[in-house]
Amino acid sequence: MSARTRRRSRAVALGTGLSMAMVLSACGGGEGASGSAEGDGVVQVWAHSGQSAEAEALEALVAEYNESQEDVSVELTLIPEADYTSTVQATAAEDLPDVMEMDAPTMASFVYDRKLVPLDDVVSQETLDNRIEGVRESGSYRDQTYAVGMFDVGLGLWGNRQLLDAAGVEAPATADEAWTAEEFEQNLQKLAEVSPSGNAIDLGEANGFAAEWGTFTTTPVLWSNGGTLLRDGAADGVLNSAENVEALEEWASWKEHTDPNTSGTAFPDGDVALTWTGNWMYPTFSEALGEDLVLMPLPDLGSGTKAGHGSWQWGVTPAAGGDQDAAGAFLDFLHSDESIARMVEANAAVPGSTSALEGSELYGEGGPLELFASNLASACSSEEVTEDCIAVARPITPGYPTVTSSYGSALAAIWGGADPQEELDRAARAVDADFEDNNGYQDE
Repeated sequence: MSARTRRRSRAVALGTGLSMAMVLSACGGGEGASGSAEGDGVVQVWAHSGQSAEAEALEALVAEYNESQEDVSVELTLIPEADYTSTVQATAAEDLPDVMEMDAPTMASFVYDRKLVPLDDVVSQETLDNRIEGVRESGSYRDQTYAVGMFDVGLGLWGNRQLLDAAGVEAPATADEAWTAEEFEQNLQKLAEVSPSGNAIDLGEANGFAAEWGTFTTTPVLWSNGGTLLRDGAADGVLNSAENVEALEEWASWKEHTDPNTSGTAFPDGDVALTWTGNWMYPTFSEALGEDLVLMPLPDLGSGTKAGHGSWQWGVTPAAGGDQDAAGAFLDFLHSDESIARMVEANAAVPGSTSALEGSELYGEGGPLELFASNLASACSSEEVTEDCIAVARPITPGYPTVTSSYGSALAAIWGGADPQEELDRAARAVDADFEDNNGYQDE
């Protein structure tokens, strides 16, 4: 069995049980993809069906594109978000649509499985040049562009101004003002005393730290303490480093002041003073708290405040064949400022183009979410984290599914009271074994 075969088998095993019959039924079978490979002017598109407003915006954009010209017909299939990645993993490259959406951390694994083509000669140079730094970073693999994104995401610390004032805690406004680890711990104690629940913060425990949420929200703690998940395809000595152990010991100590948020509304209801989550919650939070809503950088554990990024992106598959030009033209349409503006109005995400970002009322200069845009302007890879960069992409590697699942299992155990060193040692062994089984995920 080849390394690539082993990798594909493992990916399929991660699926949710969605059968191939269901997949083919959802997109009209494999004929649509193979037919478009002959250049018949039909562009098959797969996308995830997440929040309703986002899905409705995409459907409206597809309809608008189809009405704007007669040469190409875009046929959109929405797949439930919980099933989306496993569906792509379980589908042979020749049976994929011409264009597909993907969550940023999965891009490299799809490149490795030869399910994506480079976009440098497919989309326009204008689309490539107009990307914000975060989108550029998370869409590139081995010096080639495989994905472009209409938007990106940010991670921050949100506060309730009334409770902050009641505790005598001043909110930091910029990255340079981020609380130190010591200040964060002291403020958690103060805020717990004035929060109605008796707990200061919601860290997203209800989402489950063993899932991707755990990796996305805790890696900034590692990076801020000088650690990371993977370096040069190796985990031993990196994932289980002294810096990571110390960082997760600090993270686990916050449990004393953390609300489990079983209601799902602890922060907007005013039960806790702080929450650690992303930009997508802004509409809910701002409606609930109004002018009392405060956005702050995550704490600085010694190497500067850090934040994760990387969201849903678009790529072209080998199935596009003779319709690559048509696929590229559709992606250029999706990544115009007008299309991006309609999408981010629906999902409150960070606009993915520099020109759309500059004109954003939320993320532009002086906007309430400008901090997220500032973070993304200094994006870097997880293997080259500096004190100056803030937004860091999760490891861009075909082995990412194993990295995040192994690390997530360690996180869940550590939150439950297990020893951080032992759990990270176990995770590092699992990651290195997977990379060894798959020849380091080198191209064959």
